[in-house]
Amino acid sequence: MSVSKCRRAEFVDHILSGDCIDTLQKLPNSSVDLVFADPPYNLQLSRNLLRPNNTRVDGVHQDWDKFSGFAAYDAFCRAWLSECRRVLKPNGAIWLIGSYHNIFRLGCALQDLGYWMLNDVIWRKTNPMPNFRGRRFTNAHETLIWAARDERSRYKFNYEALKAFNDDVQMRSDWLIPICSGPERLKDQGGRKAHPTQKPEALLYRVILASTEPGDIVLDPFFGTGTTGAVARKLGRHFVGIERDDDYRRAAEERIASVERMTDQDLKLMRGRRAEARVPFGTLIDLGMIKPGATLFNAGATLKAQVRADGTLALAGEQGSIHKMGARIQGRPACNGWTFWHVKTPDGLQPIDVLREEARKQLGLSLIS
Repeated sequence: MSVSKCRRAEFVDHILSGDCIDTLQKLPNSSVDLVFADPPYNLQLSRNLLRPNNTRVDGVHQDWDKFSGFAAYDAFCRAWLSECRRVLKPNGAIWLIGSYHNIFRLGCALQDLGYWMLNDVIWRKTNPMPNFRGRRFTNAHETLIWAARDERSRYKFNYEALKAFNDDVQMRSDWLIPICSGPERLKDQGGRKAHPTQKPEALLYRVILASTEPGDIVLDPFFGTGTTGAVARKLGRHFVGIERDDDYRRAAEERIASVERMTDQDLKLMRGRRAEARVPFGTLIDLGMIKPGATLFNAGATLKAQVRADGTLALAGEQGSIHKMGARIQGRPACNGWTFWHVKTPDGLQPIDVLREEARKQLGLSLIS
């Protein structure tokens, strides 16, 4: 299938079978909002890792994690990262996860390819695998990199929602989350792990909640058993998965089919002021909510300012915007005129910000795109 013939219905909410680079090349330009990538880590394991009782550690021994050297791994990563950047929308972003084996190489590739770094996040594991040989520190974390498509991208970040999620404290860049275990860990017919590096849904939940809106499309080029797709569906997002292994793909399809999508009401995110559509003070005059010559007051009604036809305020022989006049009369460097100035209503003095909210509704304005 050529890029020009690949339509949305053919890839959105589908798990595409095939090599990640070949399949990515079939997706249209600027077609997804977010990429989450959990690529091979290139662990370079040369022999089995044994516990003190000589039992074998169930690690990553699959061929998909083996490369002939760093040059081959770097070429592979730059190829799929280039394709991901092509399919991202201009305001899109990418999340990568890796360990000390590969995350630094991925970070270098991201910057070389024109992505714009936003944060690195440490996933601290509450229950990491011990260091059985006692020759190194217990490897108790993995690193995620969050990057925008480029420096000009107006990437999404649901700051207020993440803050509320974190008990009204700013979300930090170290996340304490257990590794995938118990009922969440998918098993094959023999009772073994269906995938050796299955990530916990809690991790993807936080990533997708932080950087997408309901209805957005999340691409995972290393889909595995479908954690990204399952969480995306639960949160009312669309997904695109790429997976070449038939067993992984079948497990992912069954898993996602059983997921219940949250209701539209449950999916509503808390918003901050910065996410609201801009409405100039002059718009209130355009809509007849405030007329030229009207009087505005401070909260105590000890100050009065007259509204001019051009949307400025006049007070004590001076004239300026609602913000400048509010700052000037208080002797301060800045002022939010929307909350400082009030208008008389049948219910008493109300901040003019109340009228701005009504103007947004009348104009059908919602969030900043």
